[in-house]
Amino acid sequence: MSKLKVAISQHPCVDDQRVNLDADIHHIKMAAEQHADLILLPELSTSSYFCISESPAHFDRAESIPGESTEVFQQLARKHQIIIATTLFEKRADSIYHNTAIVIDKDGSLAGIYRKMHIPDDPGFHEKYYFTPGDNEFRPVKTSIGNIGVLICWDQWYPEAARIMALAGADLLVFPSAIGWEQDESGAENHRQLEAWITVQRGHAIANSLPVLVSNRVGLETTADQKMKTRFWGSGFITGQQGELLARASIDNTEIIVAEIDMDRTEQIRRSWPFFRDRRIDAYQAILKRHADS
Repeated sequence: MSKLKVAISQHPCVDDQRVNLDADIHHIKMAAEQHADLILLPELSTSSYFCISESPAHFDRAESIPGESTEVFQQLARKHQIIIATTLFEKRADSIYHNTAIVIDKDGSLAGIYRKMHIPDDPGFHEKYYFTPGDNEFRPVKTSIGNIGVLICWDQWYPEAARIMALAGADLLVFPSAIGWEQDESGAENHRQLEAWITVQRGHAIANSLPVLVSNRVGLETTADQKMKTRFWGSGFITGQQGELLARASIDNTEIIVAEIDMDRTEQIRRSWPFFRDRRIDAYQAILKRHADS
């Protein structure tokens, strides 16, 4: 497809799965009404961001893939003829849990999954407690509109992940996210963090000559005792192959954004900016080391 219309959803998430799913359904319908071919939902969009704290009880939220939520999204994709990309808390086996992206094709089939590879562990983002790192490599998911390179949140900071997805044949990169500010940071630092997040992902678009889609949730989420809080910064966006912003969401509103991407520009740009031709693959061995002196 030379022209692709894509949509990003952002909305707050609460502890009631039904409320969150209704928000997803509403945005999927809105995107379909605007003739979008693909919608990207926020990371873990059917759940509150339980990783704010560590609690064994939260493991009860996990589900199998395929499973109940997968089937709901399959029905929606088939009904609205739209590709849906989102992530779920997956129980793969006893004591093995993942943050897993699912991609549902327009016919309702499960086109593929991707398990989050880079797992953060920071105040308010205790993901190492819950998620086993993925082991399915950086492989794009084949769909009716092309190959979708899915990477999840913390993955978005690593140029290696985006580059490998591009080398594996991704036609576009998508990043479902749940990221926000620490409440004790200054306004200036918060602004720098947000701009860094946007800039590094625009860099992935430029370095690989690929469109990039980024989603996020919005709003303040807290633990039951109110001791831990995270305010998600929204700001989902869509870029073209040179990192140009085609659409950008607000910091705090529930909304969808839609943009049209010219997929033919990838090859046109790569002819003028031949980053792949000029890669020195004979000189990159050090990237496989933890540190250059090891």
